[in-house]
Amino acid sequence: MYKRFFIFIAVATCLASCVSTKKYDALLTDRNKIKKENSVLLAELEGLKDEKNNLLTENQGLKNDLVDHNKNKAALEKQLQDKTNELESLKLRYDTTMENYLQQIGGKNRALNAANTLLKAKETELNEKERNLENLQKDYEEKNKRLDEVKKALAAKENEVKVMKTKISKALVGFENKGLQVEMKDGKVYVSMEDKLMFASGSWAVSKEGLQAIKELAKVLEENKDINISVEGHTDNIAYKGSGNVKDNWDLSVMRATSIVKEILKAGKITPERIAASGRGEYSPKAANTTPENRAKNRRTEIILTPKMSEVMEILK
Repeated sequence: MYKRFFIFIAVATCLASCVSTKKYDALLTDRNKIKKENSVLLAELEGLKDEKNNLLTENQGLKNDLVDHNKNKAALEKQLQDKTNELESLKLRYDTTMENYLQQIGGKNRALNAANTLLKAKETELNEKERNLENLQKDYEEKNKRLDEVKKALAAKENEVKVMKTKISKALVGFENKGLQVEMKDGKVYVSMEDKLMFASGSWAVSKEGLQAIKELAKVLEENKDINISVEGHTDNIAYKGSGNVKDNWDLSVMRATSIVKEILKAGKITPERIAASGRGEYSPKAANTTPENRAKNRRTEIILTPKMSEVMEILK
């Protein structure tokens, strides 16, 4: 650039001597213009140099940034890969967990359905039991009501038996020291008459004193029509030695019971349907047959008076 400038000056000087002043001035003007343009170009050159340096610096910064960016990119890619692997692992665990959960849910649903079915069955059973309980309660109340009625009826019968016992005791008071005893047990009246009052030894014919006792008893029985009469004959364990149809103590006990039944029917207006005869022989003793006194107690006839229980049985039905 400078070399061309000096050559231009030399040429111009040489020409100056050869050309006219006018041309010299024109050339001088052109030179000044060129100098100005050269100055501008030099300034632009310096600016371009600065710009180049700035661009080089910026380029180096960009390279450095690119290196850092590549480093960061590698780190981020590694992090991304790690996260991707972690995500895959989590997804696998999630899938496994979800599958197990769904299996558990399925099992629990089946168990819940079974439990619901069982619960419904239990509810049905409970409802049935409640209905049964209500029916049982009603039945219980009804039975309690009938039981109260039975108790009242039994109490009335017991009172009736007590009154009758009192009447019989009064009617037979003259025979109590002669082997006759009146007692009440199990809701029945027992009139026990020893053989010394009723029969001769080995006989089934009723004695006169025994007949008198039967007549007094028959008066009371005639008044109490709701009383059933059972006559039982008893003996001791000494073997009966007889002949004919009566062969042993059992036969003798039956014959004595039958004789008393017949005398009761003769003595009062008592229907035969109310009365029964039976013989127990020696098999229902009051005491052990070890002494004469005990054997005397065992040789007896018992008239057992029982209230008719038709009313009570009707309630129980």
